[in-house]
Amino acid sequence: MIVYTEGEKASNHKPKIECPDSVKAEESFEMRVYVDGHPNRPEHSIRWIEIYFEEEGRDFNPIMLSRSAFSEFVSPDVSLKVKLAKSGKLVALAYCNKHGLWSSEKEVKVE
Repeated sequence: MIVYTEGEKASNHKPKIECPDSVKAEESFEMRVYVDGHPNRPEHSIRWIEIYFEEEGRDFNPIMLSRSAFSEFVSPDVSLKVKLAKSGKLVALAYCNKHGLWSSEKEVKVE
């Protein structure tokens, strides 16, 4: 499987992750994952976003947090309330029906 992270199409295909850089253990925080500036037409649209968490020190990673599917009538934008016990990395995947799978990552420190 080929997953893209960079390139000329990255600006409107790569998912963007918004959340704090550090959070308190077991305290809920808001996170948002979205794809900005992408056309939404039947022949060219973001069809789904998956969000994973790779927890530090965990034997079995990643943990799926969410999967959202979209039609061409819906903006690819997901908001979640998340609680983490340990630090790790958030990973977002976005699938474009014309240009394939795109990925972004963000480290989150748990204090």
